[in-house]
Amino acid sequence: MIKKPKYLLLLLSLATIAILSAVVIPAKAGTKEMKFYSVKKQAPEFIHHYKSITLTKEEEAIKVDALSKLQAPCCKDNSALTCCCPCNLAKTTWGLTNLLIREYKYTAPQIRKAVTEWVKFTNKDGYKGDACYTGRCGLPFEKDGCGGMGEKLILGS
Repeated sequence: MIKKPKYLLLLLSLATIAILSAVVIPAKAGTKEMKFYSVKKQAPEFIHHYKSITLTKEEEAIKVDALSKLQAPCCKDNSALTCCCPCNLAKTTWGLTNLLIREYKYTAPQIRKAVTEWVKFTNKDGYKGDACYTGRCGLPFEKDGCGGMGEKLILGS
């Protein structure tokens, strides 16, 4: 038991500051950089993260904020959050996002930047935004396709 009131007041003040700091001061945004080096290796990994990482409500809110502001590369009338279907291209984007939120602690703007870089990396010539409506779902990413719809990921060279 503390016998001097001024020490008790000091301890209470420090405890209050510690509690407020934990609540008010946000965690530092992710500083680790995501590197893209191989569509063939990373696409299956990102699809795995889509299936294996279940986001909390708070994390899901970050995902919604990040991807709802990006156009889906294969169906430009949809956002990257919803796409028009769970094609393999969309699954890579969703899995990458899950990974960036959970492991890298990325913010929504950081996720948008990384997802945009991933999409460009998968198809250096860019996406027309109509693959889903013109029969290119079964084509590899590099041929402006969705990489397939099922578990078998269709990748090009």
